[in-house]
Amino acid sequence: MLDDLDRRILRHFQADPSLSAAELAERCGISSGVCWRRVEKMQAAGIILGQEAVIDWAALGFALEVSLRVTLDKTQPRAFDEFLEAARQVPEVMEIQTFLGRVDVRLSVLAREMSHYQKVYRDRILTLPHIADIEALMHIARVKRNEALPL
Repeated sequence: MLDDLDRRILRHFQADPSLSAAELAERCGISSGVCWRRVEKMQAAGIILGQEAVIDWAALGFALEVSLRVTLDKTQPRAFDEFLEAARQVPEVMEIQTFLGRVDVRLSVLAREMSHYQKVYRDRILTLPHIADIEALMHIARVKRNEALPL
């Protein structure tokens, strides 16, 4: 279980994962050794899974984000597995989520512009196996995005 010091370390680590162990320790008011051991312990426990670079896709020319809600033909015994395996191979698919309910899968797709999206949709998405229904939702604005947990 996490104690107050672990949560303090995680709060500062989430805010700036590029901090060195010494900088993180200083912000937390502890020694570097104690800080490093706590971080290693949380990594070993699977609490800290790693660090990521957050890239502004729009700055790289990806202007469109489309959310596709997919309903699969569940009369096929391996529909989920085969669909997910094929969807993972589409480079423009940035995220795949599965659901219980009317919608089975949500794909988040990035594209440079509408013609690029149309090509990806026709050539890559519509050829995925076992699609019974698909609905596209065009992303307009990201109102809130918070990766940090409220620790």
